[in-house]
Amino acid sequence: MAQVLEFRLPDLGEGLTEAEIVRWLVSVGDVVAIDQPVVEVETAKAMVEVPCPYGGVVTARYGDEGTELPVGAPLLTVAVGASEPGEVPAPAGERPSVSAAGPAAAEPPAGPVADSAARSAARPGSGPAGPSAGETSGNVLVGYGTGAPVARRRRVRPVRTAPSAAPRIPTAPGAGPLNGAMGPVPVVSPLVRRLAREHGVDLRALTGSGRDGLILRSDVEQAVRHGAVRPEPATAATRAAVTAPSPAAATREGAVRVPLRGVRGAVADKLSRSRHEIPDATCWVDADATELMAGRTAMNAAGGQKISLLALLARICTAALARYPELNSTVDTAAREIVRLPAVHLGFAAQTDRGLVVPVVRDAHTRSAESLSAEFARLTEAGRSGTLTPGDLTGGTFTLNNYGVFGVDGSTPIINHPEAAMLGVGRIVPKPWVHQGELAVRQVVQLSLTFDHRVCDGGTAGGFLRYVADCVEQPAMLLRTL
Repeated sequence: MAQVLEFRLPDLGEGLTEAEIVRWLVSVGDVVAIDQPVVEVETAKAMVEVPCPYGGVVTARYGDEGTELPVGAPLLTVAVGASEPGEVPAPAGERPSVSAAGPAAAEPPAGPVADSAARSAARPGSGPAGPSAGETSGNVLVGYGTGAPVARRRRVRPVRTAPSAAPRIPTAPGAGPLNGAMGPVPVVSPLVRRLAREHGVDLRALTGSGRDGLILRSDVEQAVRHGAVRPEPATAATRAAVTAPSPAAATREGAVRVPLRGVRGAVADKLSRSRHEIPDATCWVDADATELMAGRTAMNAAGGQKISLLALLARICTAALARYPELNSTVDTAAREIVRLPAVHLGFAAQTDRGLVVPVVRDAHTRSAESLSAEFARLTEAGRSGTLTPGDLTGGTFTLNNYGVFGVDGSTPIINHPEAAMLGVGRIVPKPWVHQGELAVRQVVQLSLTFDHRVCDGGTAGGFLRYVADCVEQPAMLLRTL
């Protein structure tokens, strides 16, 4: 007999808590195979096709294209054991469901009982029998697998009773049960809880619009718009400041609101964190890039793979970082330590239709100019087509930002947290320049370095930038590092 299993949005890694449905790859009634991609979603990192660990007939889909779902939210249900739509069992109101959700799929009970239950569920063969090995892939999606038997669970519906006469004990928004008067808060997403905390919204006072009363982000946002925030002891002036809408937040005629989410939202969060946590400083210098440009032209005229300007600049960066390793580091704030990193994983800023992304070239310090050119080209194309993976976008130790492609001379880059520095390169343009004691027209570029002042002082940063400028002006200096 067919068994209806529920597949939830899995943990996609890298701390991502939500994803937007871009395109459904299956419809209700379709027969799917184990590990067949069923939906394409967009996270703050990349576009990802999500495979279903079950094989059978799709009985339901949750969410239209364009809908944003938190990790752990239902994606679809599959009738396992049915090979045709006619074999799907009729839905039952209280049918127990087996979920392929990750750790965030449900609110776990707290205390020793929960720990014991978790240990029991983790043992192979414990609990009621789940789908057989032939019905699941056994593949680890991210953070959990489907090969081991999965315990059945009954769907818990939020229970709301009349308010108790007992005094209400203040707790943090979304912190769980208040007292015996109300049940657990039906919230899955950590993002929803954080949003509620930031705006002082009492989750226990909300009625979720999601399935089984699940509180969604849109519910919290609507509560914020309507002013349904938790009252806090404060002065009248403080209350007025909190409740009065700011000019930016007020509705204005003709204003267009663009959701700060996806890539744009991730960039905003990272830049804000960088400005908040890193005491940065910037130094810059003009350099004569005439010899560098002539050298690149000569190399490309010799035949073989074309060498990009970005690759030559990257080669200069890795040579400079070998001399000044302080700038290839990160700060462990908890341990109050500077961690100098042995490998250079070089990020580079790339503008795409989906926004600014920073792909990472692994082990850039070991690559030749040809290898760097090929990897830059591969990652740039992947960024334009939206196929960069989370692994392509994380783990950088130093970033190179060639904003000269936008026709500007200079900038003060914001460090790509948690790195310690970023080198910015402006456009290369003909300018009057004193060359060998005479005024001449030369190809001039402005270089700017923003660095974390905790990892080094200005002397180290200035030495790094001066070495980069010297290599730009005299590319033969790189021969000393080979």
